[in-house]
Amino acid sequence: MSDERGPDYREVNFDGLVGPTHNYAGLALGNVASMSHGGLVANPKEAALQGLAKMKALMEAGYLQGVLPPQQRPDLGALRALGFTGSDERVLARAAGEAPQLLRAVCSASSMWTANAATVTPSVDAPDGRLHLTPANLQSSFHRFLEPATTGRVLQAIFRDESRFAHHPALPATPAFSDEGAANHTRLAGDHGEPGVHLYVYGREAFGWGGESSPAPKRFPARQTREASEAVARQHGLADHQVVFAQQHPEAIDAGVFHNDVISVGNGPVLLYHEMAFLDEAGTLEALRERMHSPLIPVRVPVEAVSLEDAVGSYLFNSQLLSNPDGSMTLVVPGECQENESVWRTLQDHLLAGANPIGEVVVKDVKQSMRNGGGPACLRLRVVLGAEERAALAGRVLLDAALHDELTAWVERHYRDRLAPEELADPALARESLTALDELSRLLEIGSVYPFQREGA
Repeated sequence: MSDERGPDYREVNFDGLVGPTHNYAGLALGNVASMSHGGLVANPKEAALQGLAKMKALMEAGYLQGVLPPQQRPDLGALRALGFTGSDERVLARAAGEAPQLLRAVCSASSMWTANAATVTPSVDAPDGRLHLTPANLQSSFHRFLEPATTGRVLQAIFRDESRFAHHPALPATPAFSDEGAANHTRLAGDHGEPGVHLYVYGREAFGWGGESSPAPKRFPARQTREASEAVARQHGLADHQVVFAQQHPEAIDAGVFHNDVISVGNGPVLLYHEMAFLDEAGTLEALRERMHSPLIPVRVPVEAVSLEDAVGSYLFNSQLLSNPDGSMTLVVPGECQENESVWRTLQDHLLAGANPIGEVVVKDVKQSMRNGGGPACLRLRVVLGAEERAALAGRVLLDAALHDELTAWVERHYRDRLAPEELADPALARESLTALDELSRLLEIGSVYPFQREGA
């Protein structure tokens, strides 16, 4: 199958546009960057333009780049469901005075990190020959739990052809099925068109296995459950020989590795990972080798080279690992990697000089996102698509020069260059956001995906 269909299959990175209410509220427990920058003044315009600049650079380098829109924020419907009544102005004022943390949550621009939007299985792996998508329920934090309904509508608007794309409901929003999407999922294969092996990484087991509880983190919560990962694999029809379930190391979670993509990244046959990524490192690698059609290429970074603290501070592993036509790979890292001596030395002496396909390191500035705990890999949802599937995408979501310029002009028109948490109650911000999103949905040609467009709210 891979020889016949493989050349048509390419990976598209769907990056999330940063929303107009981008702010530093410090909402994410276990996300060290988010917690440490809470309360700072953010720059939504700069954040959105930094994201677009990264997208443009990758597009111009020959990679396929897609765009996903931000969520409707502030989510006044969520505040009304929690008992705040009256006009929009009254709802915002009451929330600011009575429950400021709730107001910060319903204004979060966290949907920019589309690695958490969904889990994707390409058609080359699915038994029915369709691409499968499951929105993540993100139930572990309130501000992200607000996202799946709109995410599902956006994905259905873009991946509209039911003969090619299968959409599944988000898992039940309970602790037992806590699902954080593709941030805890990696597909490994010789090339994008070859049948792949799906590595699902979880932090805890909700029901226990074999009558014994597995080790658990002591400081921060484990967000992904094994039960959730197994349920998504079942939804997508994956067989046992196509999947590996591995537990994230509890010590890594306690160090601030809230998602697996903060401690490992895979692409093609390459798995770039930190020594402390998996509780059972040897068992995880053995299981992958047994199932992969092509030889696994593990690239291990020992703790002696990069400490857990430096891995979290630099987001070395939250980088984009991308395939090039000549078989080499490019690693797109945040600027914080260049600023960390041990990380930068490891990149030069260990990765680039090692016996692996990584031949280039590209540095990108995404500081506005990084201060909230999201690097280059957080900002994208990876979707492997065949040529006919790419042609079947609805809307105007594949980036080209014209779309980039229009999105840049849209940001310049609608975004503020300063936003402090105390300004989130400003009714003008809510009106500005709705105006911007209404225009964006027309620009992207995705229809009425937002609650205010569908309900008149």
